[in-house]
Amino acid sequence: MKTPALDFLAKNKASYKVYEYEADTHDFGKHAAHALNMDENKVFKTIILNHDKTYVTCIVPVSGRISLKTAARAVKLKELQTVDPATAQRVTGYVVGGISPFGQKRRSITILDESALNQEEILVSAGKRGMSVGMKPQDIASLLDAVIADVVEKTAHD
Repeated sequence: MKTPALDFLAKNKASYKVYEYEADTHDFGKHAAHALNMDENKVFKTIILNHDKTYVTCIVPVSGRISLKTAARAVKLKELQTVDPATAQRVTGYVVGGISPFGQKRRSITILDESALNQEEILVSAGKRGMSVGMKPQDIASLLDAVIADVVEKTAHD
């Protein structure tokens, strides 16, 4: 099955591996990690944020939560908030649970959590539920001209 994300990667001659799994209807990222028997720190979710009319695609491990304050600072915006599922779908062209950072309808600022650089390969959505692509985090950052920043909230045990 072709998706705009896979078309984008092919057009940019990117190196990637497709992973498919049985999609669940909730907690998509963690479900993908478990279905593929992968460490949650290697499977990343794509969250759409915005401030006013500026949209930001944030790619973080499924094991973490975004610090909206830190993310806003990383891209020099006053503040950021998560968008509702309908807005995320309208802006990206993807359904929630299948939002890929690649091939979105509208190009946006992208933040890649710096923890990705600790991995040889990370998985991000390939543009549909039940399908991910595995890539070198440096390739993802380069293809998306991403800002690399530590945007995962710190917890008491971090």
